[in-house]
Amino acid sequence: MPLNSTQEIIDDLRAGKMVILMDDEDRENEGDLIMAAEHITPEAINFMTKYGR
Repeated sequence: MPLNSTQEIIDDLRAGKMVILMDDEDRENEGDLIMAAEHITPEAINFMTKYGR
């Protein structure tokens, strides 16, 4: 899976998109679902709690 540049991630967050922020594979090797706070909706929270486990 190709990774996005930092600028692409910033642009996506500003556009209200949810992104997966991954840590290093030598650390926990996991990802976190994140969104900019001003774009959070109940539907986004439900998606995160359902699929982000």
